[in-house]
Amino acid sequence: MLDIAEELHRWVEQGREFAVATVVAVGGSAPRQPGAALAVDADGTAVGSVSGGCVEGAVYELCRQALEDGRTVLERFGYSDDDAFAVGLTCGGVIDVLVTPVRAGDPARPVVAAALAAATDGGAAALARIVSGPDELRGRAMLVRPDGSHEGGFGAHPELDRTVAAEAGAFLDAGRTGTLEIGERGSRCGSPLTVLVESSVPPPRMIVFGAIDFAAALVRVGRFLGYRVTVCDARPVFATPARFPEADEVVVEWPHRYLERTEVDGRTVLCVLTHDAKFDVPLLERALRLPVAYVGAMGSRRTHLDRNRRLREAGVTDLELTRLRSPIGLDLGARTPEETALSIGAEIVANRRGGSGVSLTGVHTPIHHDRTPHPTRRIDSVA
Repeated sequence: MLDIAEELHRWVEQGREFAVATVVAVGGSAPRQPGAALAVDADGTAVGSVSGGCVEGAVYELCRQALEDGRTVLERFGYSDDDAFAVGLTCGGVIDVLVTPVRAGDPARPVVAAALAAATDGGAAALARIVSGPDELRGRAMLVRPDGSHEGGFGAHPELDRTVAAEAGAFLDAGRTGTLEIGERGSRCGSPLTVLVESSVPPPRMIVFGAIDFAAALVRVGRFLGYRVTVCDARPVFATPARFPEADEVVVEWPHRYLERTEVDGRTVLCVLTHDAKFDVPLLERALRLPVAYVGAMGSRRTHLDRNRRLREAGVTDLELTRLRSPIGLDLGARTPEETALSIGAEIVANRRGGSGVSLTGVHTPIHHDRTPHPTRRIDSVA
């Protein structure tokens, strides 16, 4: 439910009761990943999606029913070719959906409210809920923060809360959403429980070096893809908030110096649009040695060859150069800044998800890719 945290946080602030359906597990060519959610309030207003349209009507009714009877339920939706009018996924996939009421007086409501507030504020938080297990545990929740502290719990056994808190913390560190299986006492003892852990982490960063017209278009694409976008250029006449009103931050500084002092991680993407050796070489020399998700550089093929020569002279190895996407972007035949920004955004998505970048027509590769799997994790013992 944290993927629609902003809307649900408003509902909580307004005192509205609602039920939320969350994708727990997927199989085959399912359109949404674990954590995708649809919520329905007491007036019938709906936000979010669990399937891109295939089973929304049926899930909507399950939410309405959960609001009436207060029961948490787990439902599976898959493809049915026996009945053309049966509710199912036309894409051929399978999804498991957890439907949970969030009503006034429910013990989980304060915990859910705190998780929604943290996600809305851009903080890191993990929300753990029981998917399958004893009825008395269904509908309960635990919020785990990066420092290891937690709110709420399941009340069955102290070791269960400690184990879930530790495992949810590990999910949060990795920015993962998925399920884990543990015993009802926190180890292999007792009946097995399945726990859904949803992680909400601050948005990934996109840093665009070079305050040019192509950068303005890329800022818009980056924001659309969910990145927190910074524009950096050493030239104050070009690097201004007025020229990049949609950027989260505009920095006037030599690019390599800014990169040395700013915070990056494994989700950060670096787009070098300066195509000027005095900026590019010292910047890329550092960028290609950082544990970031993507490094791309703009320029002609001649510029690319000259830049690689200069980087080798600066000590960059051939292995490090293999990380460089240059010329930047996919081959879309792009000409305008907007088309070029689209090609760069498409390459970033393909790199993130493991896609090939080729047309889906006539090929038999999976439509939905994800380099980050969402496996079920089984806990057999507790250290």
